[in-house]
Amino acid sequence: MAVLSIRMIGDPVLRTSAVEVTDYGPDLARLVQNMVETMHSVDGAGLAAPQVGVGLRVFTYAVDGEEGHVINPRLTVSGGVQADDQEGCLSVPGIGFALPRADEVQLQGFDATGQPVQLDATGMLARCFQHETDHLDGRLYIDRLQGEDRRSAMRAIRNARYSDVTLETVTKRSTNVGSAFGVGASLPGSQGSRA
Repeated sequence: MAVLSIRMIGDPVLRTSAVEVTDYGPDLARLVQNMVETMHSVDGAGLAAPQVGVGLRVFTYAVDGEEGHVINPRLTVSGGVQADDQEGCLSVPGIGFALPRADEVQLQGFDATGQPVQLDATGMLARCFQHETDHLDGRLYIDRLQGEDRRSAMRAIRNARYSDVTLETVTKRSTNVGSAFGVGASLPGSQGSRA
């Protein structure tokens, strides 16, 4: 398994709709394993394939003891709107905003072997499923912000000098990439492995 590089805002893959998976072979299983390892390496709650540069409808999740992956997800939203919890994104590091999301969802799809999966979720897990499904549709959570929150997010992104943030984030994350930099290797100036 390997820790993969996470794509940052500005990368076109994050704005492109992912295509459905049609081959449930060993390459897909390897992608899912690598995504799980990558997600855990940065303490993420979820990770969509486009975030690691792969334009397939795949995401992994780890929220409140619930962990897994879904291939070709179909999301059905029901129930009311949950309280505006803070939401952030591994591909838009350094900022977070309160964002309303549906409180209940049903997710249908497949596992890496092609077996059907159906999951009902509420609260934070429902939020995660919505966030990751948005990624598969080429949408970032900041696209859902409105009013002053949206203006603040855009200002923060402009002022963040994302080329510097991206370099810093990649440097920090590279300490976890054993396959590319040697097990336990650190790059000069790296500050640890948290994103």
